[in-house]
Amino acid sequence: MKLYMAIGTYEFLKKIEQKHSNESMIIMQNAETSLLIHETEGDSFFQEPRRYEVIDRSGSLQNSGFVVCNNIPVTDEGRPLFEYRFKNRAGLIENAPGFIAIRVLRPLDTDTYVIMTLWENEKAFLGWKNSKQYSNAHENKKKSNDGETKKDNFPRASYVKQYTIPNEEN
Repeated sequence: MKLYMAIGTYEFLKKIEQKHSNESMIIMQNAETSLLIHETEGDSFFQEPRRYEVIDRSGSLQNSGFVVCNNIPVTDEGRPLFEYRFKNRAGLIENAPGFIAIRVLRPLDTDTYVIMTLWENEKAFLGWKNSKQYSNAHENKKKSNDGETKKDNFPRASYVKQYTIPNEEN
């Protein structure tokens, strides 16, 4: 499974979404920009998308909610361990109230993985972020198998982007 991302104005991306209404796409926005994602087994019709392979997934993407994209740069040497940890994660997030879906995205053109989660709303995400389960899920990421902090695998700081999927009925 592949996932493609295109950035632009809401109006421009909405036209693309409408033109390809038979495809699995979701448009979302924040104060800075709008983002259109296209999840498919095939190629995307976007001109210059950010391209990812879905390496772990749970839940179904839907056209409403609150999206959190954790962007994590990983060195080539760090990729196997990073992916191993996500593929063998405890799955605690799936039991969080308001959780809808997660996609772990391997970059095809850059070094930055994206962990994309979809929530019923921002309140549900904040509830997860402030939970004991969140602390437990993120505690192991800070340490390698020998207990040492492993910063060598991350060439730059990670960053988070948050989006809202607009309710088109209003």
